[in-house]
Amino acid sequence: MLLLAGLALAGCQTTNTSSDVFRLDRAQGSEQNISSLSSVIQQNPQDPEGYNVRGAAYGRAGEFKRAVDDFNRAIQLNPRYFQAYANRALVYRNMGKPVDAVNDYNTALQINPNYDVALIGRGNIYRQAGRTNEAFNDFNRAIQQDTTDGRAYHGRGLIYQLRNQHAQAIEDFSKAISLSSGSPEPYNGRGVSYLALNDDENAFADFNHAIDLNDKIAESWVNQALVYERRGDRARAFKSYNHAARLDPNYKPAQDGVARTRSGGGA
Repeated sequence: MLLLAGLALAGCQTTNTSSDVFRLDRAQGSEQNISSLSSVIQQNPQDPEGYNVRGAAYGRAGEFKRAVDDFNRAIQLNPRYFQAYANRALVYRNMGKPVDAVNDYNTALQINPNYDVALIGRGNIYRQAGRTNEAFNDFNRAIQQDTTDGRAYHGRGLIYQLRNQHAQAIEDFSKAISLSSGSPEPYNGRGVSYLALNDDENAFADFNHAIDLNDKIAESWVNQALVYERRGDRARAFKSYNHAARLDPNYKPAQDGVARTRSGGGA
């Protein structure tokens, strides 16, 4: 049982959540929307806001170089444009440049120490780098400033979870859910903490809801399988592990789960 709970925790901690990528409607990164934004820029070429907005649209479209170019131009026009620094940081994060991202978040916070977006963004980089105390401090600062961004509570919940403070983690994940009910990540996080406290029923409900929200996330299926495995239902566990492995063939908790339960599930 402890092994299973540990596997669930590991799975939750290693997932790159949607809180770390562009979260708005990808239609905002459509060619039509970018064309419209370009027309606005042509009419107001000295307005940094136009470049900042178009840069975000390029980022959502995956055109990171163009996004960086637009943020550079916005910052050139207004060196104290802290939102543009934070947006460029997010692009750098998506490009696999965490050092550049942290530098931009630092600059944004030098200009505006209370900017919750930068605190949360930097906190997520610190968390995934294993710098959990610094990450906790960033999430905590954003929360103390009454942020309405559920990512702050989700990030702090993950750290409470790492510290085996599951009651506090559940409280934070619940707050994250109330602020961003369409996101599966806090349901997975809360379910893992319920599982660690041997509350399998609530854990199972959370994992199933995470799947309902997005059935393409391997972690959710692995978490569901863990509950089946704890119940001794190896056939259903195998089916869920196998589905997770098909979604993400490199996800080790799925691979390990398939190997453990194969005899109960068939081919």
